[in-house]
Amino acid sequence: MTKYAFLDFVLKNRINRIFLTISVFAMLSLFIVFKLLYPYPDFFSDSYSYIYAASAHLGVSQWPIGYSKFLAIFHLITHSDLALVAFQYFFLELSLLFFFFSILYFFSPSQMIKRLLFIFLFFNPIFLYLSNYVNSDPLFAALSVLWFTQLLWIIHRPALYHLFIQAMLLFICFTVRNNAYIYPFVSVVAFLLAKAKPWFKWVGILMPILFIVPFIVNTMNAAKKMTGTSQFSFFTGWQLANNSLYMRNHINVDSNLLPTSEAREIDRYAVAFFKKQDHNFDEYIGDFDGNFFIKYDYAPLKRFLRHHYNYRDRYGSIVAWGKASAVFDEYGSWVIRHYPISYFRYFMLLNLRNYLFPKLEKLEVYNLGESSVEIEAQEWFDYQTPSVSAVSFTAQKAILNIFPFLFLLANSLCLCGLIWWVIRGEYHFLTVNFNRVFILSMSLILLNILFSICATVNVFRYQVFPLVVLVTSSLLFAGFMDTEGERRISGIKSHNLNKKSSPEGDVLFGLKELK
Repeated sequence: MTKYAFLDFVLKNRINRIFLTISVFAMLSLFIVFKLLYPYPDFFSDSYSYIYAASAHLGVSQWPIGYSKFLAIFHLITHSDLALVAFQYFFLELSLLFFFFSILYFFSPSQMIKRLLFIFLFFNPIFLYLSNYVNSDPLFAALSVLWFTQLLWIIHRPALYHLFIQAMLLFICFTVRNNAYIYPFVSVVAFLLAKAKPWFKWVGILMPILFIVPFIVNTMNAAKKMTGTSQFSFFTGWQLANNSLYMRNHINVDSNLLPTSEAREIDRYAVAFFKKQDHNFDEYIGDFDGNFFIKYDYAPLKRFLRHHYNYRDRYGSIVAWGKASAVFDEYGSWVIRHYPISYFRYFMLLNLRNYLFPKLEKLEVYNLGESSVEIEAQEWFDYQTPSVSAVSFTAQKAILNIFPFLFLLANSLCLCGLIWWVIRGEYHFLTVNFNRVFILSMSLILLNILFSICATVNVFRYQVFPLVVLVTSSLLFAGFMDTEGERRISGIKSHNLNKKSSPEGDVLFGLKELK
């Protein structure tokens, strides 16, 4: 196989040239139409945090600092919001294009599967709306698609340069979104499955550590300078405390056993808060995305923040948030460790529902329904006024409302496929390469489910990349099962025509073939 076999496959195959031409035309035309309808980017609270961290050149913030660093670099090139959104969209779509042709190159799915996957990847409004955000979601999705595609190549056609590319992509993903915490484990699975020598696998597994560890150390040092406490993320403590409070009203805690006086104070706030709630409170907080105690101003966490930390500007707000996070980490982790069964019952089961049917959340409405942006965005993009406009602030909810259902369906199909693959032993009838990639995809999906329900908030924009893997895996598995079923039936019929034995013998042969 030649060095440029993949390029030849894309450019010299007539059907693939048609796919390439249509995809490029679709990207350009859809983007132009979309920006005519939505001339300004979409903003919400996280957007301003990212912009401020970029303008202040912070080394750590509430969110992973990678996207703010990206904004800072992009701002050196241009202040244009159109250029930023265009980059985010085309980077994501080109990543999907590489992913699409890699799938075709390695698996040769049927024409029906190709067309369905093509439509999903290149005529999908979710990628347009996601890319219109000044937020880490589109960048993280694009990087994740590239990283996962590299793992496909490492499994099928491992090369030395894949080691460095995969390590760099994993590292950058790690700096952009906390969901990348599971990626090193998925990479380990890929290298273990790869057709490569042991030294290649060990180098591939260990190389990302060379980038990630210095980044963690640098981030923790920056956090210590700002807050006096070494911590990797200013959000982790808030998330842990939030999660623990979902079960706090259902457990008896001896506050004297809590690790610090601050933790005991938080617990007193929690007890006082729950005493004021009625019996429908659990149902009420169940309608949130699993982050009620982070959002609600009069819940224990925000009350503790206001009582202990005064701030007058955004930098002071970030410092206060970080200081509180260190305290919340001690409280939340202690409660979760000591009451794991209650944690499973009152948070994880609720979060499982949020995972399986994630809310559109910020994607439901443009710019949170506001016709203006805050001063950080106005100055960052050189707007003459803070006013923004769109064809409709609410139309996107109707357009995107189908995607939580699609996410539920794709999860169901993949998990059923996994059960079928294991219990029925379908891996015996599928190619070795398909089995390897199926294991890789299921590893990513299962780890993402575990991380999503155990540790984090679940909203749809966090699940866009997993949706790509889920839909692709579902289509490929369905296509392979259909092809294999036809092959088995054809084999049985052919054997029955040529075999000169009793009908009983034909039946026994058929049963043997079907096992």
